[in-house]
Amino acid sequence: MAQTSGSQTDIEFAGAVFDHVRGMSADVEGVTRQGYSPLETEVLDYLEGIGRELSLEIRRDAAGNVWMTLPGEDRTLPAFVAGSHADSVPQGGNYDGLAGIVAALVAARRMRRDGFTPKRDFTVLMMRCEESSFFGKAYVGSLGMMGRLKASDLALKHRTTGRTLGEYIAACGLDPQRLTTGEPVIDPKRIAAFVELHIEQGPTLTSQKTARTGIVTGIRGNIRHKEVRVAGETAHSGAVNKEYRHDAVLAAARLLSRLDDKWDEYLRKGDDLVFTVGVIKTASTAAISVIPGHVTFTVDMRSLSADTCRAFHDELTAEAAKIAEARGVRFEFDAPLFTAPAHVDEKLAARLEETARRHGIPVMRLASGAGHDSAVLGNDGIPVAMIFVANQNGSHNPHEAMELPDFMTGAELLWRTAVDFDA
Repeated sequence: MAQTSGSQTDIEFAGAVFDHVRGMSADVEGVTRQGYSPLETEVLDYLEGIGRELSLEIRRDAAGNVWMTLPGEDRTLPAFVAGSHADSVPQGGNYDGLAGIVAALVAARRMRRDGFTPKRDFTVLMMRCEESSFFGKAYVGSLGMMGRLKASDLALKHRTTGRTLGEYIAACGLDPQRLTTGEPVIDPKRIAAFVELHIEQGPTLTSQKTARTGIVTGIRGNIRHKEVRVAGETAHSGAVNKEYRHDAVLAAARLLSRLDDKWDEYLRKGDDLVFTVGVIKTASTAAISVIPGHVTFTVDMRSLSADTCRAFHDELTAEAAKIAEARGVRFEFDAPLFTAPAHVDEKLAARLEETARRHGIPVMRLASGAGHDSAVLGNDGIPVAMIFVANQNGSHNPHEAMELPDFMTGAELLWRTAVDFDA
């Protein structure tokens, strides 16, 4: 049963929900809420209990996502939908995803308290399994909702248990095959707008003194390599002069240094681009006295422009070819993984900005470097927009430190946008 009270202020209500879910999902550090796990189901049940207290109409779709609706005056109109995902990365922060659900609940609760009936339905959407940490696949709940999972996705194995994603979905009483048909399990035309409030996962907003709420301009797409291999020649560190070496580490270092310089060139041209090598490894036999003959590393490049991502990827392969020839090594790239950029609905984003201006909420426009369920919905033709809230210490770590006053400012923007949507 939900541990909330109708007499609580909105900030007390939000704080109580955050604290309760944190307690439910506490790990050695931070929180862990695996998608399609019994714990994620328990968290959804708890949040659903709040929806029942607010007399919302509740249903679960065939992908396990939860829809909680405050009926509007004209139920023939498509709904205004707000929400986010309920899961987390392993030992992550409590607010990634959950903040969007709680903000939508705050809006519904305020409508009930004020006796306000919107023109159209207002729906709180709680999605499952957005994070890729456990199965290597992101946006499972939203992709499943749109019928766009693949059989190969269902066969992905859990990082530690070896059980497949399909087995976890089935254990929740769902039919995983239904989510691979290419046909949505919901009617997308019944959604007039989807607004996802989310913590910013970088430092931009928390570095601002006034505009600590963001309106997202778009969600960066990416090109990734899970493994780039550099094959050189292992040798004794003291017995081989430089001209005879085929050092895999220095070849990789030269490539990454050149790409860092290229990145600066793109930024000077005004291109939107970020580039990361998150993992780099030498062989298990590497030693201080051995010239390394084998290195692997990852590549992650992101941009609001697919053309910019492709052009930078061409720089990567071209520079690798030059360095391979000069240093007598070989670069081997695994198959690139592509994610298209997602564009927010400009009219809906402009409506958020106008609502903020009208009600004196300082905002700034900024891109989202991380992916979100909004990208899936937006790429399927649903008008989407995102509100970012300042957050300290980054994200995907146990130290997320979103301040409740910042959260409430973003939640107020969401609520006022929903209330004014048909004004």
